[in-house]
Amino acid sequence: MLLPKRVKYRRVMRGRMKGKATRGNVVSHGEFGLQAVEPAWITSRQIEAARIAMTRYTKRGGQVWIKIFPDKPVTRKPAETRMGSGKGAPEYWVAVVKPGRIMFEMAGVSEEVAREAMRLAMHKLPIKCKFVKRQAEDGE
Repeated sequence: MLLPKRVKYRRVMRGRMKGKATRGNVVSHGEFGLQAVEPAWITSRQIEAARIAMTRYTKRGGQVWIKIFPDKPVTRKPAETRMGSGKGAPEYWVAVVKPGRIMFEMAGVSEEVAREAMRLAMHKLPIKCKFVKRQAEDGE
């Protein structure tokens, strides 16, 4: 599972997921991508489950890029603990995903295979997504 090797601050505020993704919203490495349509926190377990679903369907053919990284800690206080005495310890890590963000990319497989692999990955994620193809740049 993905998580940072080390972090400067162990506890982070929840923040807001306002607006659309301005970075990471184009397919840059592969030929096909999986784009988020709504905002959400994607946990490291969900990312891993989606990755496994894709690689298993393609029978480890082609190449998969994970374009999101869970760098935000979500804290939780122990069960049956009274209020107060500070913030809880980090429980798991999440990636903040805004609409338009490309989460996964794939290359080296046909479009039908990529589409089905991405569809299986979508079922592992808590948000609506869409399958996108790479746009031809001016200069190719």
